[in-house]
This record gives sequence, C-alpha cells and structure tokens, in this order.
Amino acid sequence: MTPRTEDRPQMSVEEFEELERHAPETVRLEFINGRVQVKPVTDGNHDQIIAWLQRLCMQHRPELWLYGDRGMKVERYSRGRARPDGVLAPFGFLEGHGDWSEAQDVLMAVEVTSHDSDTHQRDRVEKPDGYAAAGIPVYLLIDRDDCSVVVFNQPEDGRYRHEEKLPFGATVKLPDPVNISVDTEPLRKLAD
Repeated sequence: MTPRTEDRPQMSVEEFEELERHAPETVRLEFINGRVQVKPVTDGNHDQIIAWLQRLCMQHRPELWLYGDRGMKVERYSRGRARPDGVLAPFGFLEGHGDWSEAQDVLMAVEVTSHDSDTHQRDRVEKPDGYAAAGIPVYLLIDRDDCSVVVFNQPEDGRYRHEEKLPFGATVKLPDPVNISVDTEPLRKLAD
C-alpha cells in the first residue's frame, strides 16, 4: 500500500474540516502530511505545563497571549491542520477567525509530548516541518519522555535551520521574536 503524504492525501482539506466538525468532543483530529491523526486527550501534568508557560509569557510579554489548543493552518499553502498545545500571538489574534487560523502573526507554536505511540512521529518529526513551512518563527517542544526542551527556529524552505535541545532545569532562551528566557526547573516534577 502506498503511504499517504501531502502530495497524495487521504482526503481534501475541506473533507477533513467537515470530518473534524462532526467528531465527538472527546476526539481531537489533525491533518498532517495528508493523513488524519487523532490527538490524544491531555493529562493534568500536560495541562499544568501549558498553564505554567502561559503565566510566564504573560509576565514577560503582556501584549501577547498563549492560546491553547487553537486550530491552525500549517504546512505549505496551508494544506495541513494542526491543534498545537499553544500558540503565542498578539492578544486579540483570534478576532474574526473561524475554526482554523492562518499562521501569520503567530510568534511560537508549543507542543508538550503525550505518552502515546505516535508522539515521536507527530511532535518531533512532522510538526516541526509543518510549523516551519507555515512560517512560524519558533517551535517549542517540551519533551516529557526524555525530560528536555527543544527550541526550533529560523524557518526556511519548510524546515527549521536551528535546533537547540536542553535538559529540564536549564534556562532556555526563546529567540526573537519571542525573546523570553525560561527557567525550566519546574518541568522536572511535571514530566510524568
């Protein structure tokens, strides 16, 4: 069987959006590289990590907001659909948007790994490329499996040119246009 890719998708973006609209509330769907994917339901530590990061962003950059679980148009030509755990954008970014927002004005996408079998392919391989192709300047991956934070930046030709991986406990500098330093020590107790 030929694997599905963004050049040979399982369905059109419009068909995916219709499917997603009718999915049960307990199911979160994404359309990455031409494939429908089920995004796992989050646990308490996952949600606490997003709340922690949201508070830090608000303290350092009050003109911005970390919007949680926002539907985003990603990949080249907005052919993919993702629901990042967080997107950092100017406060008011969502005004006038429908279910899926363009990546323009988004400064950073955030994902926190879940404890499921697809997290490697989804969060570490496919999403960095999708976010880079959409032109999102920074992708922050909080990886609970190996207790690390990975900062991707400098998107060019559908890939991030720079990647820095640091262990939980390190101070992480989120580059321009985010420009925030984050002490990741609190993530140690939230890794599970």
